Amino acid sequence: MTDTTPEAGVHFRTDVVQDYGPVGDWATDFDILDEDYVVHPERRWDEQRERCPIALTQRRQRTWLPVRYEDLSEIAHDVERFSSRDITVVSPFDQPLNDLMPVPPISSDPPVHTWARRLLLPAFGPSAVEQMTPITRALSIKLIEEHFSDGGGDAAADYARHIPVRIIAQMLGIPLEDEDKFTGWVVRTLQNGFQNIDGAMDALGEMTMYFSGKIAERRAMPQGSRPDDVLTMLIEAETEEPMSDSHLFGSVFLLLIAGIDTTWSAIGSSLWHLATHPEDQQRLRDNPALMPSAVEEFLRVYSPVTMARYVTQDTEFQGCPMREGDKILMAFPAGNQDPEMFEDADQVRIDRQKNRHFAFGAGIHRCLGSNLARMEMKVAVETFLERVPTFELADPAAVTWTGGQVRGPRCVPIRY
Repeated sequence: MTDTTPEAGVHFRTDVVQDYGPVGDWATDFDILDEDYVVHPERRWDEQRERCPIALTQRRQRTWLPVRYEDLSEIAHDVERFSSRDITVVSPFDQPLNDLMPVPPISSDPPVHTWARRLLLPAFGPSAVEQMTPITRALSIKLIEEHFSDGGGDAAADYARHIPVRIIAQMLGIPLEDEDKFTGWVVRTLQNGFQNIDGAMDALGEMTMYFSGKIAERRAMPQGSRPDDVLTMLIEAETEEPMSDSHLFGSVFLLLIAGIDTTWSAIGSSLWHLATHPEDQQRLRDNPALMPSAVEEFLRVYSPVTMARYVTQDTEFQGCPMREGDKILMAFPAGNQDPEMFEDADQVRIDRQKNRHFAFGAGIHRCLGSNLARMEMKVAVETFLERVPTFELADPAAVTWTGGQVRGPRCVPIRY
């Protein structure tokens, strides 16, 4: 098997974890890892739209931050100038991510992207999501019975955290008892990786060893006797181009890592909102038919994911002189709160009907797991409301958020 971890000759960028101090001017020196941005990014987006809708920073590397819906949409659809070779918001390497550790299809450009995405689509189609719906509901009930029987619990750590990891593990066909291992990899790579590169690389090494074993076991089984799951589907796939081991590893890594942190954050944000907005909580209890539109509104307002694009050539965009190798942060959450696109964009309206948000991205890289994520959110929130009495935050000061690539609450203590 091919080792998918970076080669020994690859250099880490030492400026990634450097302490640059407080931001002086968010138009020329922004920092998405700043605590104020993590907790209240909407304040900075509002300021930017007025002063500098495409800001530039040279912290860590030359990076642009567009916050208008139309600008983000245009960049997302321009795959020639703005590549997905490096989707990380802060790059730990001195080369684009896809050159070292591809995670197709999200880090791929056409033509590889086309067949890599097509390969995975059936695993997340309507029939697959329908099959996982009762499993998600049973899991949600089980978690509530285990953690919310004595007047309270942590809606993020005891509930939202467990649902997506167990669902995607079951779909991949890997042991549910390894849940803590999977979640630990997510925390060490996506959440803590910017501050601890060595820890992130150790996690990637552990993932490689783990899946090397699982894939070897699966390949050793005769065709026809292998489990019917996504891992088998990838191993047996007939593709337009030969699938390398690094491609196979990368796709599995992507499904596991991306499938956990994003939905964990989305469910946690939704429950945090309901704990802090009793009128919306009561309205959903009184009128469960609003749940689909409420889920879409939670996705719009609390979009968890910021991706990145790699500038392939010196170019100008909206008057901004971008250089080859620059990074553009695809702040889809900012676009989702653009008042030019959404009426009362700063307000949460759970009955909003016109809601063309792009919490799942835009263009060719729109999230292929969006239907699964929507289902998990809907089932998790409606089951929580059915099984847990009216709840509120037990300690607002104890709520914590993580930011960077994926933003969401990690501690939401509630009481009822």
